[in-house]
Amino acid sequence: MSLYVGREASKLWKRVWAEITIEINLLAENWKYLLAGLIFQYIHGLAARGVHYLHRPGPILQDVGFFLLPELGPDKAYISETVFTCIFLSFFLWTFHPFIFKSKKIFTVLVWCRVLAFLIACQILRIITFYSTQLPGPNFHCREGSKLATLPRPDNAFEVLLLNFPRGILYGCGDLIFSSHMIFSLVFVRTYQKYGTQRFIKQCAWLIVVVQSLLIVASRKHYTVDIVVAWYTVNLLVSFIDHKLQEMPDRSGAAALLLPVSKDGRTKEENHKLLNGNSGDPVDRRLRTPVNGKILENGNTVHVDSMMNGL
Repeated sequence: MSLYVGREASKLWKRVWAEITIEINLLAENWKYLLAGLIFQYIHGLAARGVHYLHRPGPILQDVGFFLLPELGPDKAYISETVFTCIFLSFFLWTFHPFIFKSKKIFTVLVWCRVLAFLIACQILRIITFYSTQLPGPNFHCREGSKLATLPRPDNAFEVLLLNFPRGILYGCGDLIFSSHMIFSLVFVRTYQKYGTQRFIKQCAWLIVVVQSLLIVASRKHYTVDIVVAWYTVNLLVSFIDHKLQEMPDRSGAAALLLPVSKDGRTKEENHKLLNGNSGDPVDRRLRTPVNGKILENGNTVHVDSMMNGL
């Protein structure tokens, strides 16, 4: 039993190390895109913080979703945030599954490059939209009479640049059309829809996003229009960008090309087997290459026709 556990642990470690080697090579080539994506997340937060200074509370606009869905109240606002956190963490962990599991279709670095490209495009449109028109916020801390509904003029640039994290993120106002939570959720679910392998999880993911949409409206964090616009804008934009981007390499062949030859003489082919979950032990190193109707085996040439006639 201990021998089996040790052997499997060794295989797992070799598979993880092989995956790390590949991802480091990809990271060295694509770190600029990842860094740009992360920097823009800060810019997006900065823009949302800036529009809060422009926000002016007023009467809540008439909304069909508010009429159909009962108000959850400020004490239950955590429900929609909990659902979003589950979506975010689940997707984040899934993108790292190639390091552990044998079945894999993605490269972690490349899938995050695509995701960040989708997010940036959607967030650029979002910034343009909520700066174009500031609606009175329907959230409880954005209503008339709330001290958090408006922000005083900042004393210095650091008040704006530091975003008053995390309070400034949780209690923002004015960045309504369209929902940032829906941008992240739809991008994550669409990415899993394309690269995920479990059909049941895909169906559950779409159902959870629908539930989250309803919870956001019921929590009065957004108007219904913010959710509706997010649904068609994100889906259309992601479809367009995904079509323009270069497709992710197929793991069945591309991974082997990224693997270096190890010091002990292990070939790329063996490392590729190890990466895909095989033991990597060279059981049969004999070369069998069909060339012009011949089979080369151990350096000997054998005519296929002669073999068939001799049977």
